[in-house]
Amino acid sequence: MQPGPRNPFLAASSNPIGHGRSDQQDNVPWRGPEGPSAVLSESDIQFQWLGAGGFGQLISAPYPDGRRVLWNDGRARITKLDYDTLEVLASMQFGEEVDPSVEEMVELTDKLDQLEGWDAVEHAVTIALRFFTGLDGVYSLLDNTNTVFLGRQDHAVAYVEADPADRCSEIGERDRWDRPDHIDGFFVGMGMTFDGHLVLTTDYGWVVCLARDFSTYDAIQLPRAAEEAAVYCSKRLEERGHTGYGWLRTSMCIDEDNGIYVSSNGHHHKVRWTGERLSLDEADGAWSIPYRNGGGCGSGTTPSLMGFGPDEDRFVVFGDGDEVVNITYAWRDDIPEDWSQLPNAPHRRIAGIGPANMGNPDLQEIKTEQSITVSGYGAMTVNNEPASVPDGFPDRGARMLAFQLGHKAEYTPYGLHKYEWDPVDRELKEAWVNTEVSSPNSVPFVSQESDIVYTCGVRDGKYSIEGIDWTTGESKVHFVLGGSKFNTAGAGVVLDEEGRLLFGTLFGKTRILRDPGRGSAA
Repeated sequence: MQPGPRNPFLAASSNPIGHGRSDQQDNVPWRGPEGPSAVLSESDIQFQWLGAGGFGQLISAPYPDGRRVLWNDGRARITKLDYDTLEVLASMQFGEEVDPSVEEMVELTDKLDQLEGWDAVEHAVTIALRFFTGLDGVYSLLDNTNTVFLGRQDHAVAYVEADPADRCSEIGERDRWDRPDHIDGFFVGMGMTFDGHLVLTTDYGWVVCLARDFSTYDAIQLPRAAEEAAVYCSKRLEERGHTGYGWLRTSMCIDEDNGIYVSSNGHHHKVRWTGERLSLDEADGAWSIPYRNGGGCGSGTTPSLMGFGPDEDRFVVFGDGDEVVNITYAWRDDIPEDWSQLPNAPHRRIAGIGPANMGNPDLQEIKTEQSITVSGYGAMTVNNEPASVPDGFPDRGARMLAFQLGHKAEYTPYGLHKYEWDPVDRELKEAWVNTEVSSPNSVPFVSQESDIVYTCGVRDGKYSIEGIDWTTGESKVHFVLGGSKFNTAGAGVVLDEEGRLLFGTLFGKTRILRDPGRGSAA
């Protein structure tokens, strides 16, 4: 299938934005490591302690010297790393909060491995509350001028280098754009139109299209947001004690015609940027549809686009809000005239609903907070539900067990489930289920040439990278890493420009030095 187009206003690299490209598919066309499987030694791994909250890794275009950098936006600071070595080149603290020392980060992660039972749970809760509650700026991007843009709670901010030609130069704040009073909520998602405008969303259902120099903007509120968002967000804040489960709580994908796809609680929307204004008008190609939302919390996945060739079926793919999440395909352009509404779908635009029950039709609940991984016509999700929950532990915090203690046998979830669209029968069909591999919290990533999907898993109480055959679902390669130092904690695994595995962890950044296709040290 034809790949999604590269946005010319993003940095010329494989990963200038979360999930890789504007289509948010989480894949690259080149090869990744294919084996042999191994227990890795220190010489096989690059690691850099950075502090909490650095889920993504923005890869720059080459500088005049031909080399690149990695940008990491953490909880307390933004950091620039040497692409080849992961050495810290420059960093800038956001506010008064500071990162823990390396000694403290070592102690925090070691205790996750050493403690057992309720002691481990209490320690994990302490880490979650201290470092991962109330995070903002999770979604960021790097544009073609090497400017990093973040959406903080009530403002957007741009970070630049003192000397744009010197990759080692210091980081500074160019300027910030404060959210106008009439736009409600905290900023959540961030994207880039194909004419070079920033797009931001708020948890109260606003979409903002902002010039990158912050000189002009347009804003529009999604359908039903005015009636539902404030009430819903207030209720969730009261129930959970923190933000993160807003009426809109994930980022967006954007197509080459500046269609902006975003999920609110119970509905999915296509908003059009016309080049002058944001539009919800059907005449401009916009639409809004309900999706299944039996759990009431809405979609926890950033949507992905599928289909780009002239003869390919074109969808937006996302996880819905049912108690057992469904991988949902929706026609993203005109609905085919002869298309009949599916019997279990709340709208005719929905083309397929694949229950991600991990092969167990009697499963009562499974949700995901990871974007659906897409390659070709295939879409896959993982099981984030802990295998057990201690007596007395609140249900609302159960997924924390998989994110912090997923390597403990009593909490390790198992399962990956893939569906694939059949363009001949025009039907979404189950491709495979793998219940032997664990992916407690990572966002998986596909090498199309190797036909492998990679994720952070668990083997015998150690974190690992698992490679599964994208076509068959069979385990193909694995690399055992070690303890909680290597826990992705919700971050994505990506392949860098050389096809090496790169990912964020609880407090740092990791690269596996394996040469794609041969498996030897790079």
